[in-house]
Amino acid sequence: MATKTRPKAAPDRQHALDATLTVNRRASYDYELLKSYDAGIVLAGPEIKAIREGKANIREAYVRVERGEAFVMNMHIARYSASAGFSEMEPTRRRKLLLHKAQIDELAAAQDQKGLTLIPTRLHLVRGKAKLEVAVARGKRQYDKREAIAKREADREVQRAGRQAR
Repeated sequence: MATKTRPKAAPDRQHALDATLTVNRRASYDYELLKSYDAGIVLAGPEIKAIREGKANIREAYVRVERGEAFVMNMHIARYSASAGFSEMEPTRRRKLLLHKAQIDELAAAQDQKGLTLIPTRLHLVRGKAKLEVAVARGKRQYDKREAIAKREADREVQRAGRQAR
């Protein structure tokens, strides 16, 4: 008896299923990102639809581990336009993150260390499911930020000079 195989998604459809929705660019400026984890998010129906519309913001968000579970706090997901009052959820409510037990333990240990924090860096879709990239980060000092800016400016100058030489 022949087994049925599931047809693959068309390339344009697959691209729509795997997309970066929002990036916390400020995180890489304010923090030194040490290690990152990819976590699923527990969402309500209208929330995933709003995320797919691009109505999510992770700029002020942070992650906490409490009683062996990881939660993202202060992630803003605007109301889905077509929900029509179906579910009035608070836009910045805490949402549970789906991680393996060992990963949660690593995040809890990092959270307890002095000077380390857990911040979301990217919200993206993987096969149609919303995922949040969580990074263990150490805050940068002001002079570290100035060094990063100076290095970026120097790299731009080198690139400009390379283009001028052509």
